[in-house]
Amino acid sequence: MQHCADGGRMREYHYTGPVEHKFSPYAFNGGTVLAIAGDDFALVASDTRLSEGYSIHSRDSPKCYKLTDTTVLGCTGFHGDCLTLTKIIDARLKMYKHANNKGMTSGAIAAMLSTILYGRRFFPYYVYNIVGGLDEEGRGAVYSFDPVGSYQRDSYKAGGSASAMLQPLLDNQIGYKNMENVEHAPLSLDKAVQLVRDVFISAAERDVYTGDALKISIITKEGVREETVPLRKD
Repeated sequence: MQHCADGGRMREYHYTGPVEHKFSPYAFNGGTVLAIAGDDFALVASDTRLSEGYSIHSRDSPKCYKLTDTTVLGCTGFHGDCLTLTKIIDARLKMYKHANNKGMTSGAIAAMLSTILYGRRFFPYYVYNIVGGLDEEGRGAVYSFDPVGSYQRDSYKAGGSASAMLQPLLDNQIGYKNMENVEHAPLSLDKAVQLVRDVFISAAERDVYTGDALKISIITKEGVREETVPLRKD
């Protein structure tokens, strides 16, 4: 306790120790993305809720970004970094097309995204990326990333706030992890779309950051088309 004179009056100072002030450049805005690769198609799906904590900023903010006629990016996490990253990717795609007079393939886009993320490894983009599209042979391809650029090709992948709930369902229904040495039919487009609907409806029941609506981008040799499915809004 210290005393000091101030116009004839005494003031007391109580020292309580050092005070820590925290600042984070990141925020988590929720949302879930999912991608599935088939023999001649790919699906990229996301919910449309944009939230922070227990506040909903927008109910119409899908996380699927069409990059080319054969490639869609699912991007969720910190919305500011999602917007920055997708603008950079779009600029790189335009530069490539002007320089080479052709568009980038899904595999090339995945490799490019890896280098973009790795270039920011000391201050990473706080985003979860999944690239879905068709490869050079017309087969479905899914590429999943970590925030600093490591990636691999998968048959299916979930990312975002409800990924821990969706990935086991995909392992069961597509990967047949529960049934070894069992013959199974190739995944059809109709079954894949229905499965995406079911798993997102399930996720919206249990995850407060996932909800409002589901946007499904369906990628085939004819191009990219979208479907919308309502989800619970509370």
